[in-house]
Amino acid sequence: MSASEMLTPSERYLAAKARVADRGSDLSDFKTSLAFALDEFQDTACRAVEAGRGVLVAAPTGAGKTIVGEFAVYLAMKRGNKAFYTTPIKALSNQKFQELSERYGAENVGLLTGDTSINSEAPIVVMTTEVLRNMLYADSHTLAGLAYVVMDEVHYLADRFRGAVWEEVIIHLPSEVAVISLSATVSNAEEFGAWLGTVRGDTAVIVSEHRPVPLSQHVMVRRDLVDLFAENVSFDTASSKALKINPELLKLARSESVTIGRGNSHGRRGGGGSRGRGYQNTAHDERGGSRGGYQGGNPGWVKAASRPQVIRALDSQNLLPAITFIFSRAACDAAVQQCAAAGLWLTSPAEQTEIAYRVDTACAELPDSDREVLGFWGWRDGLLRGLAAHHAGMLPSFKEVVEDLFVDGLVRAVFATETLALGINMPARTVILEKLEKYNGEAHVGITAGEYTQLTGRAGRRGIDVEGHAVVLWQPGTDPAAVGGLASKRTYPLNSSFRPTYNMSINLVAQFGRARTREILESSFAQFQADRSVVDLARQVRSREESLAGYEKSMTCHLGDFNEYAKLRRELSDHESGASKSKAKQRLDAVAASVASLRPGDVIMVQGGRNAGHAVVLESDPHARMPRPAILCMDKELRRLNVQDLSGPVEALAQVRVPKGFNAKVPKDKRNLLAAVEAKLAEPGQRLPSRSAAFGFANAEAENEAIATLRRNLRAHPCHGCSEREDHARWSERWWKLRKETDGIVRAIQSRTNTIARTFDRVIDLLASYGFVVADDSGNLRPSDDGQRLRRVYGEKDLLIALALRQGAFSDLDAPELAAFVTALVFQSKRDAEITRPRMPSISLEQSVEDVVMLWSKLQDAEEAHKLPLTSEPELGLIWPMYKWAKGRSLQDALHGTDLAAGDFVRWTKQVIDLLGQLSQVPSLPSDFSAGCRKAVELVRRGVVSYTAIVD
Repeated sequence: MSASEMLTPSERYLAAKARVADRGSDLSDFKTSLAFALDEFQDTACRAVEAGRGVLVAAPTGAGKTIVGEFAVYLAMKRGNKAFYTTPIKALSNQKFQELSERYGAENVGLLTGDTSINSEAPIVVMTTEVLRNMLYADSHTLAGLAYVVMDEVHYLADRFRGAVWEEVIIHLPSEVAVISLSATVSNAEEFGAWLGTVRGDTAVIVSEHRPVPLSQHVMVRRDLVDLFAENVSFDTASSKALKINPELLKLARSESVTIGRGNSHGRRGGGGSRGRGYQNTAHDERGGSRGGYQGGNPGWVKAASRPQVIRALDSQNLLPAITFIFSRAACDAAVQQCAAAGLWLTSPAEQTEIAYRVDTACAELPDSDREVLGFWGWRDGLLRGLAAHHAGMLPSFKEVVEDLFVDGLVRAVFATETLALGINMPARTVILEKLEKYNGEAHVGITAGEYTQLTGRAGRRGIDVEGHAVVLWQPGTDPAAVGGLASKRTYPLNSSFRPTYNMSINLVAQFGRARTREILESSFAQFQADRSVVDLARQVRSREESLAGYEKSMTCHLGDFNEYAKLRRELSDHESGASKSKAKQRLDAVAASVASLRPGDVIMVQGGRNAGHAVVLESDPHARMPRPAILCMDKELRRLNVQDLSGPVEALAQVRVPKGFNAKVPKDKRNLLAAVEAKLAEPGQRLPSRSAAFGFANAEAENEAIATLRRNLRAHPCHGCSEREDHARWSERWWKLRKETDGIVRAIQSRTNTIARTFDRVIDLLASYGFVVADDSGNLRPSDDGQRLRRVYGEKDLLIALALRQGAFSDLDAPELAAFVTALVFQSKRDAEITRPRMPSISLEQSVEDVVMLWSKLQDAEEAHKLPLTSEPELGLIWPMYKWAKGRSLQDALHGTDLAAGDFVRWTKQVIDLLGQLSQVPSLPSDFSAGCRKAVELVRRGVVSYTAIVD
């Protein structure tokens, strides 16, 4: 029976009526141009767009929500309007640019990213969200005729670093522009839609939990795929019912826990993939043959399959192509090498010929001199085998080739970091997660349910696969229940990361004035969420106040005021604990002061921490709030001295001379300096005059007297002799604890009221202290000349850059030096900054770096005083590579001596180009400076950087 025959007569009538109404409509014409029928949620959303409404579409990855954005583009073209298609990352912008160019013609589609501008006045322009934000603040003429803005991956507004940009765009777009927001499935889509309705007007909210391609969840135990759940569960119903974990997996986990309890300890968090219900107790050799018995020798735990074994196992079950997510770039590259070393070939000779032709054609313009440093030949060999890595450290054009070959089925196994899951159209039949934890820059943390869904959402190709497969690798210590929780949970909310920045604040003040800006900022999603949370908090306060009244009645004492007596007890307890805390703080302050007083050449004794023993100070750090001077330990390790390493104030035991040309990276220099330290310590009676007098502790007599007085008053109070005193005291403690919690909730209500506007006020106060905003004759704030320059600088260090411009830190630099200096204002190393400041390529650069570091230090003090987030420190690790590159050196020479990947260098170079482009257009700056910025762009936009101008 067909689907139409299953409908009731009334349903068939309504469907026929809708078809008649559709005839001749724009939506009907659009549907005719498609090779497939729209799903219900797509059809509903497109009808809302056609009706002129804003739309929020929340649907799983791969569900096809971008078709709604494409319909908005279609309407703009048909009606003679403009449409902007915004994305969070350049790679997605490039992909969408190519798709739309193929459909509407290259002459009708433009691309705008930070470093690329193609056909910017076209009726359809694809851009990163930051570019649109900058357009709005600059009141760009390109906005004329704009009718639709598609915000792809709008859930990115939760990103703590860049998310605020999405809210800025949504708030500031002209009211006549329809916003089509496309989001991954989030639990509070209705709340986000309600906010869109308040700031954008009528907005339809369309939520779909349906995956067009069903997703099966597995765990790979050795090379056997075991179903995660004990029953077949669709993606749509995974969160709507209690799911039973496969008993075989629970049995295996219990077996492991018994073994670990006997002393065989292995990692506790893992993730590791036969489509059967259980697993076979066998092991296989590297080629896939069964050997029998347990691998590793211990029957209590299961060793994870190797990467070649995983790919072979999936290939044998026709589950390729597959994406394996590994949260490490180096591990992605290593995975390709391991599979190649194991003799893995996933391609036929004909496919290898096709791959070779496409790779060689795509890379024909790649300079031969750069191929070695780019790892071209190893990358090409992997592709010929059907294997590839995909991560941000790769050359952007290499990633594009991988994506194209994978989509065309020529590459069948990709090892990728999570960046691949950020919207790039690269679906697979199977997705593998090696582990369920990742390093977030500070610590190893478990992935969230939202991240799990985003990653596994790549499994299942619509129109190709009957079902997709998500596979977690079993590692020693895997908890099947935890994996099941990630696979079934759908309650991950979209939370705003919005806060006023310096650039945002001064642009808004320039356009609307301070009062109106406060109102605009109060309309942010962040404040919307804060206001909604206050309602529930107020309900909690009322309930707690009722409980407090009951507690107060229970602690009533017939001998006197027990509230007063309890207050004395609390004061005594607070004084006693406070005295201990005060001593600890004084000790910490004394240690910090002693560390700040250290000078280069001081020989000290480090009492604790790693590398305890003697050390010599290489670089002092007297101005930091918590000083961390660079030291060289006797075991030749170079590190920063932390206050936590010391049990008390540190003193210099001796002083040695640190040679002027000392280089901590040269082993001979380190050996010679440490030899001098040993010789100095061996001299009889060697000790410098004590500096400890400045680090004394305050007199504690006053505190001790206060404690004694409170004890006397406590004993003299009438309630002290009550026979039920301790019962009353217990009720009093409950009352006091609940009172503190209630007062905390009241403070939370107060802090959430107008919180964004208060942050804005602190930002403006800081800008006023620097003279970036001034009052006019009417008392209204307006940007000063320096403030006008800040309006045109976009980036995390916007105010620091504007301060450097005012200071003249850029003034004496030629074009190569400008390119190098700008890296300090954009570069962010994945590792800690270098222990010692590197020698700069020129005296002019040395002075500029000195100036900007001093400006940054003073800015952080001001930010701390105004209770604002601190601007990050300028990083100097890219100055030398960029200087060499701008001077015409080869890529290999530029990267020599660094651990920077070629892809990272290209990515950071594009950000340098972006900032140089901004600086060249900052108003009221000397023309030779603007010319120098443009010259610097020309110098660095060459070779692999220019070769990858359209991709990132």
